[in-house]
Amino acid sequence: MAREKKSLAQAMGVTRTVVRPREESDIQLREDRIGKYFRKYLNKFVFVEFSNEFLAKSKTGDVMKGVPVPLRKKEVKAFAGGEGVDMMVLAENMAWVMGCDPHFKYTKQYCEFLTRGFGKKMTEGILKKGRDAAEQGEMDQACIMFRACLCLQYDYLHAMYSYTRALRVMYMSSRNEEYVGRVKAECLDWLELLTETHPRFAMGYYYLGYAYLNMGLYAKAVAAWNGFLKYTKNNKDRKEIRNRIQQISDPVKIEEGCNDIMAGRYVDGINTLEAYTKTQFNDWWPLHYYLGIGYQMSGDVKAAVTEFKKVLAINGSHLETMKELVSIYESQGDKEGINKYAKKIELIEKAQAEEQAKLRKETEAEDKKIQEQEPEKLEPEYIETDESQREDEPADGDGKKGAGKDGAKDQPKKTLVKRLGSKK
Repeated sequence: MAREKKSLAQAMGVTRTVVRPREESDIQLREDRIGKYFRKYLNKFVFVEFSNEFLAKSKTGDVMKGVPVPLRKKEVKAFAGGEGVDMMVLAENMAWVMGCDPHFKYTKQYCEFLTRGFGKKMTEGILKKGRDAAEQGEMDQACIMFRACLCLQYDYLHAMYSYTRALRVMYMSSRNEEYVGRVKAECLDWLELLTETHPRFAMGYYYLGYAYLNMGLYAKAVAAWNGFLKYTKNNKDRKEIRNRIQQISDPVKIEEGCNDIMAGRYVDGINTLEAYTKTQFNDWWPLHYYLGIGYQMSGDVKAAVTEFKKVLAINGSHLETMKELVSIYESQGDKEGINKYAKKIELIEKAQAEEQAKLRKETEAEDKKIQEQEPEKLEPEYIETDESQREDEPADGDGKKGAGKDGAKDQPKKTLVKRLGSKK
């Protein structure tokens, strides 16, 4: 029987162990956690359509027929008056719209237009604009450009990597809890997707390890960093990560002990965690919480209560611990203990509900504002222009001029546009 031929990557032991469905990996299809923060930039644009003359001569005419293209307000007169708009300007505008909202109605057409007109150079050019913006600290613009690249090529290594780097900067520099949560989740998911899609790219594992560390997922951090050590050629970074792995060796063991408790291996979990109550990790409330669960499930209720009270001495508003104490006191008929913690639970849950309601109200107001700026939500409006079509500059699908609308010479023209962010 003939042996199956292996690819170079398979021969080196490199395989993609996880392949996500397209709807989870393609930015045009997957959930957009943070698009709401970028759509505000769409009101910089108005939308117009190419003239029939231009479409007839353009190699993208079949794609762009009936498809509105974005212009900044200052460009509308040039477009409608016949001066034409530089095709690179149109391309950048399309990139902005796609990057702000990959789910935009005409993203596929824009991608086809850019691919046919400029090829791979367009993706590289947009990537450079994003990196230049990041260097200047314009992180929103950087993310928008990287997202546009991913619309053009959903598995583009450099766009995926640059996007995660920009997201990391964004969530680390904000104090808005909801914003940080959304951006951090987006960053983590794209880092995981990056290592799944490009398993030999060392820096993906490097930052994924730090993302896990930031979340207290120590075992996952070590696993990611081991991937980095496997593929990196940078000795300085290799030394750094080896030191990091050594530094979190104890937290990894504590995490393993907590996992044993959650899995019902109470004796193993207790034996692991008890050893750390006499160390510098004694002030970690999760250590005492899981020890308390382990003691409680093993029948040592007195030791469980002691551990739960240690949790509250460190983290006074930990609801799960209070609920465990209420459960224990109910089984003992201790009304005083029940009332003490039941009242605390009620006060904390009330405060949390009020905070969540406030946040929900603010989010709904923000979402409503964003929805009002969505182009498909707005009625078309006509703009009267004073400049006439210049017939001495015919449309040219491959040139810089001629992306204007048709119109009778020396006559005012009405151009149909959709003005983003305007009110009816």
